[in-house]
Amino acid sequence: MRKLIGIGFLFAIGGFLVWAQAAPDVTKSAFSDIDESLARLTKITGLKQVRKVQFDTIDKPRLKVFLEEQIKQEVKPHEIRAEELALKKLGLVPQNFDLAKNTVELMTEQAAAFYDYRKKKLFLMDAATASAGDQDTVLAHELAHALADQHFNLNKYLHRGKTDDSSLARMAVMEGQATWLMYEVQAQKAGQSLTTSPSIVEAMSQPSESGNNQFPVLSKSPLYMRESLLFPYMQGLKFQQAVVLKMGKAGFTEVFQNPPVNSQEILHPEMYMNRTAVKKPAMPAIGARSSYRILTGGSIGEFDHSILIEQYTGKTEAAALALHWRGGAFELLEEKKKKYTVLLYASQWEDPVSARQMFDAYRRVLKGKWKTLLPKKESAAMLIGEGDDGYFRLQLDGTRLTSIEGMKSIGDVADLR
Repeated sequence: MRKLIGIGFLFAIGGFLVWAQAAPDVTKSAFSDIDESLARLTKITGLKQVRKVQFDTIDKPRLKVFLEEQIKQEVKPHEIRAEELALKKLGLVPQNFDLAKNTVELMTEQAAAFYDYRKKKLFLMDAATASAGDQDTVLAHELAHALADQHFNLNKYLHRGKTDDSSLARMAVMEGQATWLMYEVQAQKAGQSLTTSPSIVEAMSQPSESGNNQFPVLSKSPLYMRESLLFPYMQGLKFQQAVVLKMGKAGFTEVFQNPPVNSQEILHPEMYMNRTAVKKPAMPAIGARSSYRILTGGSIGEFDHSILIEQYTGKTEAAALALHWRGGAFELLEEKKKKYTVLLYASQWEDPVSARQMFDAYRRVLKGKWKTLLPKKESAAMLIGEGDDGYFRLQLDGTRLTSIEGMKSIGDVADLR
């Protein structure tokens, strides 16, 4: 998943800085301190500048056109349809949600600057910053991307993620490191350092409550879209802080040479250090599998589960339960003749207790994402019933949870073993 709100599209043009602010036009004089900024970053990270960084300015209308062109180049229409359907079937966005349109509007609103790692060029928005100090901040973030790209090839790094969740983790490395360096440059100018002032990191990793009026597209977007956008920056910042405190300057290279494998390792850096094992659970079986084709599929990590649980049960339960995730995946199938879609979901949990809690939580997810849920058969470890788009079966087997959703007869789910 995340071909639009993440891997294939959002980061096809490089990393965005999300805290954009309205301001007077920025001219190329904003780049006058580029060499000094790069020298600071080199000293902090130990990464040497390999080549000059190309730069330019861009305005919002041209950015929007650029984003729309990127969608056409990176994502085919049937892939857009599949990703949108998957988000809707999982209950992460409403049924009337337009994924491509919202993503373009969201990125256009949020971008203050970006580094295009295909063209190896840095862009500042014409109205990206309100002062010379803000210009320096934005520039440091994007120069951090440029410096990392010269050593680790960000395009290849991002696309080597083996699963959706591992690619999200790599995004968090990219954006988290750039964000950490941006704040470290600010701190050093004030005679401080993030390594000795962890309160700065904690403060900077919290979303601003004042952004609703300033960023109406972001504030009106579904929770999943908002958090998917913010996760790489805010959680990535805290992850990079933990790595630097543990490994020192070597940490700036380590996270690229030995990247985290999932969003759980970003959320819990100690799991990155210890490499806590996760596995892909087996999908639930359905009859007449050959009559379906796969529209899309992928991993569902701790981050995805935390949003799903929060959306339908609450933030407190999400925080307590999602950390016990140990693997997750989904497939979206389409019946070849009748064209209806079926969602297959599976997740693995740390122990039977957390799996039971997720069974109960997922039942509330089903009830919350549908207008109607009619139970037909129920036991301590199984729920069969009918929802808005067909019949479903929710099953608990030890530490594994599975769900089949969207079948056209109750026999399709009741007769399964």
